[in-house]
Amino acid sequence: MSENEFLIFHKLFRIGIALLHTVSFTLFMKSFLTERKHLYRKLLLAFSLYLVSWLLSSQITALQSVFTLLFTVLLLAVSKTLKLKNAFTLLLAILYCSVRVSSGLMTESLYYTAKELFPFHSETPERIYLNSAAETLLFGLSHLILLSVMLYVLCRQLKKRQINLHWRELCYLCLIPSAGILFGQMVSRLLFEISDGIPLLLYERHPIFLIAVPLLALLFYTGTLLTIVFWQGTDILRKEREEYFVNLKQIQAIQDRIQETELFYARFRKIQHEIRGHLNTIKGLSQNGQYNELDQYVARMDESMQSLSLILQTGNAVTDVIVNDKKQQCLARNINFHADFHYPAAGQYDSFDLGIILQNLLQNALEACESVPEEDRYISLVSRQKGKFFLIEVKNTFYGEIRFEQNGLPETTKTKDKVLHGIGLSNVRREAEKYMGELELRTENHEFYATVLLQERSNL
Repeated sequence: MSENEFLIFHKLFRIGIALLHTVSFTLFMKSFLTERKHLYRKLLLAFSLYLVSWLLSSQITALQSVFTLLFTVLLLAVSKTLKLKNAFTLLLAILYCSVRVSSGLMTESLYYTAKELFPFHSETPERIYLNSAAETLLFGLSHLILLSVMLYVLCRQLKKRQINLHWRELCYLCLIPSAGILFGQMVSRLLFEISDGIPLLLYERHPIFLIAVPLLALLFYTGTLLTIVFWQGTDILRKEREEYFVNLKQIQAIQDRIQETELFYARFRKIQHEIRGHLNTIKGLSQNGQYNELDQYVARMDESMQSLSLILQTGNAVTDVIVNDKKQQCLARNINFHADFHYPAAGQYDSFDLGIILQNLLQNALEACESVPEEDRYISLVSRQKGKFFLIEVKNTFYGEIRFEQNGLPETTKTKDKVLHGIGLSNVRREAEKYMGELELRTENHEFYATVLLQERSNL
């Protein structure tokens, strides 16, 4: 291979390896682009972004050391277009750059070691250029393969659990990868040194770095993975604790309402015994012609009976209380409420489980209707039983746009109690899974549909 051929090969190789790195980054980003709408446009944007960052940092010497900064700024600039949150986009940018640096340091050290152990003996200039081309090709492909493997492992770990970051958590997750990037930049500045006109590598001056550099790079990468795993575990515990207290509050509320219902029935039974006396009084007033007193007496009886009326009967004390309570809340908020719910005849469903399902579905529907003009507010609750299957459907109007997260649940827009909001539908899904069922959510013409399908279980 001649010198000109080597120069041409080197330029083409740099372009080719840059394109392969760009493809690797694009595939990495694809895993987190959950919204499939305009997916190829988003992938093309990610591809172009990386390529622009590489071209600028390659052509302008002053930008060689700031590839990470340039790449991060550009990625943040298009985060809205990619439908990614700024905090998560920043995390992905730092993680990618950290892996890129760590894989480069490890490959470089291993490449130098292999070169020292298996040296090429070149006798002619053509042979020297050919061996240099082979070494360049081997190093570039090795770095690409190692980078891809490390990104794949990182991607699988990130996708094990949905990540909703606050800025405080972002700082915690970015601490180790940022340190890895700074370490890589420091090593890059110390890698070459010219002594008496002779370029010397860091590994030639200090052989101990052959072990220290890749080991530290691996530790930064491993530390990043462990940090993510630890944070995901902590996040699971935090959400389980939140769900526990929310469920406890819901169960307590249901129990309180059941006690109220028991008191209601007790009062109702008492009134039944008093009805005969009331009828005799009415009969006496009528026979004596005391019609004014009769009207007043009947009015007082009607007022007393109003406080004892359960408008909707579902066939179960727990669901009676919940449905009627939500109906009263709808009346207070000018929401048209329709209910055709009947407790399943089969005894294979726990009333508390159905109570949690109804409580959360109807509460979410109530909150959604509050932002709808009064003339368009309505909630519909229906149930159907067919064989061993029991179907519950809640339909309500809503205003605005509902975006669904990766787990299939709607993304909350509430600023108050934002962490706790949304646990309700998660609880509904959990209760449905107890009965080998599922929760289906969809929107159509500003109507939100929540459908729960349950199956009878032989053992509860």
